[in-house]
Amino acid sequence: MMKYFTRIAEKYSEIYKVLLFVISIVIVVLQFPQTGKFKYEYVKGKPWMHDDLIAPFDFAILKSDEEINNEKESALENNHLYFSVNNTVKIQKKNKFKTDFDEKWTAKYQGNNAAYREKSYNKGLEIIDSIYNKGIIQLSDKLEDKEGDYIINVVNENISEEKELSAFFTIQTADDYIIRSLNTSPGIDAALLTTLLENVISQNIFYDENFNSKYKEEILGGISLTRGMIQKDERVISKGELVTTEKYQIIESLKKEYEKQLGSSSKYTWIFIGQLLLVIISYTVLYLFLYSFRHEVFVDNKKVFFILLNIFMMVLVTSIVIKLDVGYLYLVPLCFVPVIIRAFYDTRLALFVHIITVIITGFLVPNSFEFKFLQLIAGIMAIISVVNLRRRLQFFITTILVFITYSATYTGMMLMQDGGFEGISINSYMMFAGSSLLVLFSYPLIYIFEKVFGFVTDISLLELSDVNSKLLRMLGLKAPATLQHSLQVANLAEDAIYAIGGNAMLTRAGALYHDVGKMEMPLYFTENQGMGGINPHDEITSEESAAIIISHVIKGIELAKKYNVPERIIDFIRTHHGTRRTLFFYNKFIKNNPDEVVDDSKFRYHGPIPFSKETAVVMMADAIEAASRSMKNPDEKSINDLVENIINSQIELNQYTNSDITFRDVSIIKKIFKRKLQNMLHVRVEYPA
Repeated sequence: MMKYFTRIAEKYSEIYKVLLFVISIVIVVLQFPQTGKFKYEYVKGKPWMHDDLIAPFDFAILKSDEEINNEKESALENNHLYFSVNNTVKIQKKNKFKTDFDEKWTAKYQGNNAAYREKSYNKGLEIIDSIYNKGIIQLSDKLEDKEGDYIINVVNENISEEKELSAFFTIQTADDYIIRSLNTSPGIDAALLTTLLENVISQNIFYDENFNSKYKEEILGGISLTRGMIQKDERVISKGELVTTEKYQIIESLKKEYEKQLGSSSKYTWIFIGQLLLVIISYTVLYLFLYSFRHEVFVDNKKVFFILLNIFMMVLVTSIVIKLDVGYLYLVPLCFVPVIIRAFYDTRLALFVHIITVIITGFLVPNSFEFKFLQLIAGIMAIISVVNLRRRLQFFITTILVFITYSATYTGMMLMQDGGFEGISINSYMMFAGSSLLVLFSYPLIYIFEKVFGFVTDISLLELSDVNSKLLRMLGLKAPATLQHSLQVANLAEDAIYAIGGNAMLTRAGALYHDVGKMEMPLYFTENQGMGGINPHDEITSEESAAIIISHVIKGIELAKKYNVPERIIDFIRTHHGTRRTLFFYNKFIKNNPDEVVDDSKFRYHGPIPFSKETAVVMMADAIEAASRSMKNPDEKSINDLVENIINSQIELNQYTNSDITFRDVSIIKKIFKRKLQNMLHVRVEYPA
C-alpha cells in the first residue's frame, strides 16, 4: 500500500495536470447548448456541395429578419394613432368661466345691465361648448409633419371614431375662433369675454401611450413568422445548385427545426457524448502540442492552468451571450486570448491556443464557418500586432487593426454571399468596434495575471531593466562598481541568449539584479574596494569571508522580495553561482590550515544550479566578466583561454545539467563572449605580417 501511495506522490504533478484537463473539458461541455447541430455547412451565394437535401419531416419556411421587419414597418405605417378625450376638462373650464364671469362683471358693472349680462354670459358658454365639442388636440411629436387629412382614432367613452387631424382645434386655432366669434356677435362685452375665454381654453384630446402600445403589440403579434410549408420527402436543394437567398432561408428553417427536434428528443444523450468527444479531441491536441513543442510550459502546472483558464473564460462569455441574445455574438472579445497568451509566452503558442479557443466556441454558435473564419483572421492580426510587446501604445494599435480586420473580412464575406451591399448590417460594424475596444481591457488583465500567477511580461521587463528603478538606483548609490559589473554582465548575456534563441529581455533584467545583495556590505566585494583601498577580508578568517560572500545571494533574494521583484528575476539571483565554491577563500583556508579538515559546506554556495538557458548564460557571463577584470595585459589568446577555462570548469562541475542548453549553444556563447570581451577590453586585432 505504501508503495502505491509513494508512486502517486511521485506522479503528483502529472496527475494534477491530467485532472486540470479533465475538469476543463467537463465545465466547457456543460456550457454547450442541449441541442444537436445541423450536419451541413453552406454559404449563401455558393453552390450546395453536399448530396441532394431531402426534407426529413414537414416544416414551415421561416421569414427572414428583413422580411419580418419590413412587414412590421408596413403594418405600423398604416396604423392610426389613438387619442383619448378627457371630458372633465370641459366641465372644469365651464365652471371656471362661470365663477370668473360673475366676479369680473360685478366689478365692472356693479350688477347693472341684466339683459346685456345675460346675452354676454350665454355667448361665452356657447363658444366654450363649440370649442370643447370639437376638441383641442395635444400637439404630440407623433403628429409632427402630419397633414390635415391625416386620420387618427379618437376614443371617447370607450367608443373609437376615425377623424381627420383638421377636425380639431389647436390652442392657436381655438383662440382665433374665439376672437372671430366675438367680433361677429353684437350686443355683448367682447373685450371682457375675450380675456375670460382665453383663460379657459386647454387641450382635452391627448395621445394615449398605453392604448397605442397595446394596439401596436396586437398588430405586431398578428404578423406571421412563416410563409409556406415544405412537405416531408420534398427536395429542398440539389447537389451543385446555387444557394440563393430563397434557398438559404428554406435551409435555415430546416436547420432550426432539425436542431429543435433533436434537442428535445431522447437523442440528447448521444448529442452530449458527441460534444464531449469533440472537446476531448480539441484539448488532447492542446495537451500534445504543449508536451511536444512547449515542454517548459507543459511541466509547469501553473502555466497550464493559466492557459486553460483563458480558454474557459472565452467559452463561458460566448455561451452567456448566446443565451441572452445571439445578436451580440460579435461583441465577444475573442482576441483577448491571443493577446494575453502572447504577453506571457511566444507567438506560436498564442496562435495555437487561439485556434483551439475558436474551434471550441465554434461548436456553440450559429453559422460557425463565418464565425471561425472571422475570429481566426482577427486573432492572427492581433498576434502579429503584439509580436514585440514593448509599449502600451501597441494595445491601441492592436485595437485599430483588429477592427479593420473584422470589418474587411465581414464585408468580403457579405459581398461574396449577396453580390452587393444589401445584406451588410451597420450593427455588425458596431459589434466589431465594441469587441475591438474590449481588447484594450487586456492591458489591466495582464497586470492582474502578473500579480496573481507571478508571470512577467516584456513591458514589465522593460520597466525592471531601467537603471533608474528604485532597487537598481540604490545599488548604484551604495555599490556603483557592482552596478557597472551588472551592466557589463547584462550586455554579454543579452547578446549570447539572443543568438541561441532565448528570452533576451528576461536575461538582461535578471543580469541587472543578480548581484543586488552586494549593496548590504559593498566593501567586501573586490569591484567596490577601489585602487589601493583597504580590503576588509584581511581582518577576518577565510570562513567568515566565505560566509559574507555567500550571503549576498540570500540578501539579494530578500531585497528583491521586499521591492516586489518578480520570481522569474529572483531566480537569477538564486542560481548565478549555482553550487560552486568560493574558490579563493577555499584555497586560502587550505593554504593557511594545511593540517585541518575542510568543511566544504562553509565554502560552497547553496544553489540551486541554473534551470533554464537564461539563468545558465547569466552564470557564465557573471564569472567571465568578473575574471576579465583581473587581466593585466589582455590579448586574444588570454581572452580565449579565460572563456574556455571558466565555461568548461562550470560544465565539469555539472552546473548546467538542469538547463535545456546544448553543446552547440555553448559553442555559440563562447564565440560571442570572446568577441564581446575583446571589444570591451579594447584588444587590438593582430593582422598577419
